[in-house]
Amino acid sequence: MTRHVLVLGGTGEARLLAAALVREPGVAVTSALAGRVAEPRLPRGRVRIGGFGGADGLAAWLREQDVAAVVDATHPFAARISANAVRAAAGAGIPLLALRRPGWTATEGDRWHPADSAAEAAELLPGLLREAAGTPEAAGRVFLTTGRMGLAEFAGRAELARRFVLLRAVERPEQPLPPAWRLLLDRGPFTLDGERALLREHRIDVLVTKDSGGAATAAKLTAAREAGLPVVLLRRPPAPPGVRTVPDPDAAVRLLRLLLRDD
Repeated sequence: MTRHVLVLGGTGEARLLAAALVREPGVAVTSALAGRVAEPRLPRGRVRIGGFGGADGLAAWLREQDVAAVVDATHPFAARISANAVRAAAGAGIPLLALRRPGWTATEGDRWHPADSAAEAAELLPGLLREAAGTPEAAGRVFLTTGRMGLAEFAGRAELARRFVLLRAVERPEQPLPPAWRLLLDRGPFTLDGERALLREHRIDVLVTKDSGGAATAAKLTAAREAGLPVVLLRRPPAPPGVRTVPDPDAAVRLLRLLLRDD
C-alpha cells in the first residue's frame, strides 16, 4: 500500500526530505511550493506550485489526494502557512510534523540586538547607526538581509530611506526602493570570504537579518562578529503549539516511518 506524504517546502531541508522520501518503499511524496519565487529549486518527486486557498482549501486537498501525513518544512518565518497546516491537518484527521532547523546561537564577541518584528528592528536601527558612524547625520550604512519580509517598515522610515542600505534578496521587490539604497540579487549558500569582502566593499556599519538558522547564510554573522559590527536579529515567530518538531530531514524520515506504520 502506497502512503502519500505532503511536504510543505521551499527550503533546503524540504528538498533533502523529498529526496529521502522518494527512496522510501511504499511512500509517494508531493512537495508544495508557494510560488513566490520565479525560478525555485525543485525537489524530487511530485511538485505542486501555488497556494491552496487557506486552511480549508488545504484540508480539502489533503482529503482529495488521500494524504496520510503532512510535513511542514517551510521557512521558520512562514508563520501563516504553518498555522494553516495545523488547521488543515486537524480538519483532515491526519498527522502533522514540523521540520525546523535550529536557530542560531550567539557566541563570544557577537553584538546581537533581538527584535520581534520588522517594525521593532527598524526602530532600533537609527540609534545603532548613529553610534556606529559616530555622527547624528545620515552616515551609517546598513546591510539588510531580511529579503522582502517587512521591507516597507524599513523603506518607509525617512531616516533609513536617506541612508545607504544594501538590500540582498533572491528576487526584486515589487515596491520601489529609496534612491540611496542598492539592491543585490543573490541566493545562498554564502561563503565567509565573500561576506567579509561584501562588508568591506560597502563599508557596512550594521547588519540586519532574521534568525533563519542553518549554515547556508550563517557566514554573515561570523563576518559581522569579526568586524565588530552590531547585528539586529529578528526573532522567529513562535511555533504552533502541540506540533511534533524535528531538527533535520533524517529525523523527519524516522518519525514518518512510525506515524505511517501506526496509522
